[in-house]
Amino acid sequence: MESHMESHNKDKRESRRKDRKGGGLHNGKLGFEMKKLDREHREAVESATKTDLLLQEEAGFMEAEGMERTYKFRQNDIVKEVDVGTAKKGFNLKLDQYGPYTLDYTRNGRELLIGGRKGHVAAFDWQLGKLDCELFLNETVHAVKFLHNDQFFAVAQKKYTFIYDRTGTELHKLKQHIDCTLLDFLPYHMLLATAGNSSHLRYHDVSTGELVSDLRTKLGPTLAMRQNPWNAVMHLGHGNGEVTLWSPSMSTPLVKIQACRGPVRALAVNRDGRYMAVTGADKTLKIWDLRKLKEIGSYYTPTQASTVDISDRGLLAVGWGPHLTVWKDTLKQNQKSPYMNHMIPGSEVQTARFVPFEDILGCGHNNGISSLIVPGAGEANFDALEVNPYETSKQRQESEVRSLLNKLQPDMITLDPDVIGTVDKRKPQQRLTPSDLSELREKEKAIPGKTGEEIDGLILSSSTGKNSRLRRMKRKQRKNLVTERSKRVEKALQKEKDLRKRKWEADQGVKQKKDVLSETLSRFD
Repeated sequence: MESHMESHNKDKRESRRKDRKGGGLHNGKLGFEMKKLDREHREAVESATKTDLLLQEEAGFMEAEGMERTYKFRQNDIVKEVDVGTAKKGFNLKLDQYGPYTLDYTRNGRELLIGGRKGHVAAFDWQLGKLDCELFLNETVHAVKFLHNDQFFAVAQKKYTFIYDRTGTELHKLKQHIDCTLLDFLPYHMLLATAGNSSHLRYHDVSTGELVSDLRTKLGPTLAMRQNPWNAVMHLGHGNGEVTLWSPSMSTPLVKIQACRGPVRALAVNRDGRYMAVTGADKTLKIWDLRKLKEIGSYYTPTQASTVDISDRGLLAVGWGPHLTVWKDTLKQNQKSPYMNHMIPGSEVQTARFVPFEDILGCGHNNGISSLIVPGAGEANFDALEVNPYETSKQRQESEVRSLLNKLQPDMITLDPDVIGTVDKRKPQQRLTPSDLSELREKEKAIPGKTGEEIDGLILSSSTGKNSRLRRMKRKQRKNLVTERSKRVEKALQKEKDLRKRKWEADQGVKQKKDVLSETLSRFD
């Protein structure tokens, strides 16, 4: 008996051992999949270890000793301590005749585009000092924006928005974009977003030249606009202190946030899309957690801030009056003192933007452009397959073709991009009338602990009717759509109408006029 039990236990142990190795009869497929996952995990770890050897750059911040404070360090002190290459990146352009100036950088941080309010526009390689083009438009310039690369840029002028190429040649005049003061570009969707005094948010596809969406905000002029880099949702600031989140596929805002007590002056969203900084006319700077839509920090500025930006490493730059203040770790916890301070005497800061992959902060003000050194602001290691600061013309062409092939549709812009590709667990094949749905809710309420609302998330209430919003929109589109079939139908209807008219005239005794050309032209019917 004991020998029989021992042999049975031995067989069970042998079976478990085979199952763990993937050699069991019933678990062979499962074991193979587990081994495959383990192998892929080991390869991923080895690849990450090899990649770490190539990432030699490290981000570093300024540190003070003893009673010193980092915000007391001036740009002259920083230039003396950094290397020669970094010291050359700090400069000042005195352009006091055409200011105030706004600016924008390309995605790889190599090119700089500046625009003066009085009509001066220039694009150049700010590291080499090589000028690409310079324009004197003799017209008000509100905003400038690079498109997918440094070959094209958009300028919001007095009435219309224009597209120029790298040489300064005017390519397009966007007549639909009227009275725009704010520009932004969605690189993965190839969409140019414009807003301004007309209270409209417009999306224009620069790859096809079509106006994708024209949304009416109904909240007056738009005072601030920035995109969320994580989900491509546009954040708009309005005069009533609200910040609204928009998608081109929705005619109403996705979210409304009462961010300030006064008009919103500027806003910015960090790179991973988790935090938003908002400045208002009530002299406040507030930090919002976009995952919970909750305010997590608040600061006061001596005067209302005119611009705000967040770097790749989480540094927050705020411009108010002639001052420019940089804060560190404000997205994590409240700070008592800033990281850096800079003042531009006799001027007023208009725009501040961090340069991608560089410890540089570009500032546009009334007297020109200033480039400030901010240690620790930029991402030290970049992905050259995504954005390459050192790309050649051949690599730029290949990346442009790749981005066009991988272009995302505007309908894919949602608050949570991870939901795309998931399975909807509701049952679309089960259609219920409102009466059946109410009966199901009553049955759920009769069960203790049930509220009757669980059924709404599982079953679609009814199928789309014949007069749904989508069908009405399609019918409206068909009215203005001219095709070969619509031309034939219109011609046949007109012919039938003429025949009825002649028949009625014959019944009334009206003398018919003979068409002399009817027999001759009948061959073309």
